Amino acid sequence: MNTRLSLKRTVYLCAFIYFISYVTRINYGAIIAEMVADTGLSKSALSAALTGSFITYGAGQIISGIFGDRYQPKTLVSLGLVTTVCMNLLLPFCTSSAVMTAVWCVNGFAQSFMWPPIVKLLTSLLTHEEYARDCIKVSWGGSLGTIAVYLLSPALIVMSGWRCVFWVSAAFGVVGLLLWWRLCPTISMATTVKSDTPASIAGKHPLFSLLGILVMLSIVLQGILRDGVTTWTPSYISETYHIGEAIAILTGVLLPLFGMVMHYLAGLLYRKVFTCPPVCTGIIFAVGTLSSLMLVFFSSTNATVSVLFSALLNGCMHGANLLLVCIVPPLMAKGNNVSTVSGVLNACTYVGSALSTYAFPLIAENAGWSATLTTWLWVGVAGTAVTLLCVPLWKRSQTH
Repeated sequence: MNTRLSLKRTVYLCAFIYFISYVTRINYGAIIAEMVADTGLSKSALSAALTGSFITYGAGQIISGIFGDRYQPKTLVSLGLVTTVCMNLLLPFCTSSAVMTAVWCVNGFAQSFMWPPIVKLLTSLLTHEEYARDCIKVSWGGSLGTIAVYLLSPALIVMSGWRCVFWVSAAFGVVGLLLWWRLCPTISMATTVKSDTPASIAGKHPLFSLLGILVMLSIVLQGILRDGVTTWTPSYISETYHIGEAIAILTGVLLPLFGMVMHYLAGLLYRKVFTCPPVCTGIIFAVGTLSSLMLVFFSSTNATVSVLFSALLNGCMHGANLLLVCIVPPLMAKGNNVSTVSGVLNACTYVGSALSTYAFPLIAENAGWSATLTTWLWVGVAGTAVTLLCVPLWKRSQTH
């Protein structure tokens, strides 16, 4: 795995696996409005599966991170893929929200065995500069997976109903598993992060320092917005503007497109303009907050404007996620613990995700979508403030 071609192949393989992980994970949230309409179960009852899966996914990130520093990424990701295929095949046969929740919680745990091992694999093979560039490509795999789900789901629902979405997702998972097992390289588990990682940062920031805590809080807040907006924008558009469920689902295509653009811009901002992740993240968070403010102003007035600002807000949170969850872990990792740090930080995203999937439908059902949009605004304000508080701590650490 020393040739440039082999490294490029590994990067694209990781991007494809990340694509598969989104196809087999966000499909439930993408079609939850259709599931509500077809099963007669309430939005809050069905969203319990999303909340539960985010909790198990977040907790699993920590376990996966620890395992990722001890066992081969090839093995861990393969186990995750096998399990998620089985859960996607099983979900359509569930008849109650409680059983759906149990199945999807297992799926969330299985999905957690993908990202930290991938980070371990890439940081073991690439320099920090290469990693900062190529992790954007891997992140695009998630955005493309989201686009695939939101484009295919309406057609599959029309042809065969919402259950078919899970079966097709499982088929994607089988393809991903076969390719991963055949093409993924093995690595030396003694490998540390590459030597060009800035010495002033690497290994000197324990996760539970003040800086670490603020970074984790920033990640929780971006997770609330990133997955909350992704999950509930189709329902918001459908219920506010009385658009059909299948058409509303298609509005979700814009969200990952904006996410891909913001991934690129965030990476460019970090590599070419600033070298301080909190500065870049604070700027992106501020843009997202302005987008949520526009959503509040234009609520219930124009569907196109609402979709565009929702997509921009969501895209900004994807950009923040790239910086906080992809770029920061190798800089904060100590020795061989990059997978552990990655797992803990990524887990914080899904603490936010769990909060959003529980709170936002309750707010929408009891106080309406206008109150929900206002909540998005205040979360954005808090995220901007917390992220900017990290800046002097991060810069001070570089002088020691």
